Amino acid sequence: MLNAKLLGAVAALALLTACQSSTADNAATGAGAAAGSSAGPRPGSQEDLVANVGDRVFFDTDESSIRADQRSVLERQSAWLSRYPQVTVQVEGHADERGTREYNLALGQRRANAARDVLVATGTAGARISTISYGKDRPAALGSSEDAWAQNRRAVTVVR
Repeated sequence: MLNAKLLGAVAALALLTACQSSTADNAATGAGAAAGSSAGPRPGSQEDLVANVGDRVFFDTDESSIRADQRSVLERQSAWLSRYPQVTVQVEGHADERGTREYNLALGQRRANAARDVLVATGTAGARISTISYGKDRPAALGSSEDAWAQNRRAVTVVR
């Protein structure tokens, strides 16, 4: 009985050692990369959009018109969407904490619609884009400062 337990322990240790050296060998040579992890985000994913294009545009206080310095983000999003015709997105409209809940929900919806309108105008089919407003309910930055408010006045494109 003792020999069987000892033999089992030795076999388990040998198996673990073999697995560790195989993993180390694959890491050193780069083997196995295709099966496990990849070098970057999956093409057409939310991570790909964020890393290569940008997923949000920002607005001035109490405004829903797309600023000139933000239009290029939406144009890049539209070009990205044309590369991935199977992808649908939702544009989320957000506002900062100031103002009533109702006002901020309406403002967030106008912001989402404005971003959607630019995406459609630059070639993305409207059927691929839905909109929603979260108003001030989902802040990106907490705090009652201009820096926090500026980060919260936004429209975010989310891959569905």
